Amino acid sequence: MDNKKALKGGEFLIRETEAQDVFIPEEFNEEQRMMAQTCKEFTDTQVVPNMDQLEKHDRELLIKMIKDAGELGLLGISIPEEYDGFGQNFVTSMLTTEEMGKGFSFAVAYAAHVGIGTLPILYYGTEEQKQKYIPGLASGELIGAYCLTEADAGSDPNSGKAEAVLSDDGKHYIVNGVKIWITNGGVADIFIVFAKIKGDKNLSAFIIEKGWEGVGIGADEEKMGIKGSSTIQLYMDDVKVPVDNLLGEQDGGFKIALNILNLGRIKLSAATVGASKATITHAINYANERKQFTKKLSDFGAIKYKLSEMAIRTFVSESLTYRASQNIEDAISGYIAEGMDKGKASLEGIRQYAIEASIAKVFGSEALDYVVDEGVQIYGGMGYSAETPVERAYRDSRINRIFEGTNEINRMLSVGELVKRGLKGEIDLLTPAKEVAKELLAIPDFGAASPGYFEAKHKLIVNFKKSILMVAGAALQKFMQDFAEEQEIIMNLADMLMMTYAAESLLLRVEKLDSMFDEDKSALYKEILDVYFYDTAPKIHKCGLDAIYSFAEGDELMGMQMGMKRFTKVAGVNVVAARRKIANHLIESEKYSL
Repeated sequence: MDNKKALKGGEFLIRETEAQDVFIPEEFNEEQRMMAQTCKEFTDTQVVPNMDQLEKHDRELLIKMIKDAGELGLLGISIPEEYDGFGQNFVTSMLTTEEMGKGFSFAVAYAAHVGIGTLPILYYGTEEQKQKYIPGLASGELIGAYCLTEADAGSDPNSGKAEAVLSDDGKHYIVNGVKIWITNGGVADIFIVFAKIKGDKNLSAFIIEKGWEGVGIGADEEKMGIKGSSTIQLYMDDVKVPVDNLLGEQDGGFKIALNILNLGRIKLSAATVGASKATITHAINYANERKQFTKKLSDFGAIKYKLSEMAIRTFVSESLTYRASQNIEDAISGYIAEGMDKGKASLEGIRQYAIEASIAKVFGSEALDYVVDEGVQIYGGMGYSAETPVERAYRDSRINRIFEGTNEINRMLSVGELVKRGLKGEIDLLTPAKEVAKELLAIPDFGAASPGYFEAKHKLIVNFKKSILMVAGAALQKFMQDFAEEQEIIMNLADMLMMTYAAESLLLRVEKLDSMFDEDKSALYKEILDVYFYDTAPKIHKCGLDAIYSFAEGDELMGMQMGMKRFTKVAGVNVVAARRKIANHLIESEKYSL
């Protein structure tokens, strides 16, 4: 993609995107599909059959499984070849993350190791640190963990109490503190630990080895779900950390933490797509086998509704996830072409699309929660039995709305970051917001000619964006510097932003597929598009009204009410017929097959 015309992060709100400029999953090449197949075979043969034992806190089994994944090269997909990795691009790593996402709680252990347990060293480490640790992390000889959270810090990691003091001889940092919710903690050899050097305002990051004196590993936590992953408390009592194991710059740990979390969010979205697809396949198979009142469950309209809605949300989640992933990949390539080091380029590319990463994380985790909940419902009483895969999927899904920053935090981040970039002039939000305000006072343009199918959908996307700009502009004008305190309005705007990005991503994918497939094959994807737009428009309408009713009055309120109605007007759809077509396709395929 031409980097000059590529959208910057968050710019989707004010600029149009053409279908040929987005990446869709149907475009994966043969090599990428082979890597995904390797992940699938590993998950099917070595992960799923061992889940019962893994959920008994069998640390030896977990270590073996991680090492086995390393022997297949699955831990080194994103790692450059000079450190014994495969050197694959960002989108490929997302595809493998999706496939591994079908592996229940092992997917959490895997993602933590290859992501937050490895990449801080790869992106921020010195050459010596990379040479020392990265090959082992790529092979599985070493297992990594990330230690940020503290009991009283929660969503504000910079308020943590862990402290590092430089020794009198200047050779070590003496680190003390307790970290909680450490994924892979019970099996890890290497810990990325965040602590404040005494006197500093912000965190610093350190590489700490398990075998060092003063490092204490707690017992595995008993959790609602993801029981097969090791989650512990890490105790540090006068741990002597060589000064050479400071990761990045002193006082620079908070930046590392934020950038790595941005990466974790988009990766989590890919994993939820994989888990959703697997759950839908289980639900389809059960619905095809189970009979009630002499009919298969899959023959009932109520079940078809569930299967189709599960699939629609998953398809949309996949669409926006890979759209954002390719944007990140293109940005990374652009920065490298400008002469930037690959590690820095990767971080900058991920930072550039922090808004989209937060959107993907929230959308994906909430889509999966819907899918697993309906999966249990389709199984009925059997779905509550630990013998079924949907019971485990249901338990394991719930953490995703908390992982990598809660969905509430990510909603506020998406809007807050957008506003911040607007105020800095990185994105021109003011001009289009003023244009929308003017439009509210003008006579509506009803248009003489009927637009074509995709043209009508694009017009609706433009209107969704106008509704966001209208509400955000008025709210910012009303609250000024106090806007950040109006969390309910920010949540409304975040949902409008997320639904609009999701709808546009779906539209661009279906439009691109329409140019690739014949009319019969593309018809199914148009059904998905029709249903999703029909469902989404009134949701955006309500979010907008909820926001404006909280602060506007008089003529301003009346004008914005009319604006919300105009901007979210959508044509009627026979959703029963559309959903039945989608469900019948899945039922006949006997798996998620979109």
